[in-house]
Amino acid sequence: MYEVVEFVEVRGHAAPTETVVGVFSEERLAVNRAREARSGFLASGRDDYAWWIVRTVGKRVAAFIADSKSDKEFVLDLTSNELVEIA
Repeated sequence: MYEVVEFVEVRGHAAPTETVVGVFSEERLAVNRAREARSGFLASGRDDYAWWIVRTVGKRVAAFIADSKSDKEFVLDLTSNELVEIA
């Protein structure tokens, strides 16, 4: 199972909010939902900084990462512990 988590840094707050957007049986479905959440956030016109991750439920390592300030998406290479941009 994969979960989509949204983090939002709201100005004036010490810590970002963390919200589980959904839980999916397939990683590709979770990534699609993360992309939808990002698009919705950008369309809202909010100026806060946000990012979305897809991870296995209960894990701390993300399989997919995107944020509100760029069009780039990343995956984590577990062999090198480096973020790799998705082309």
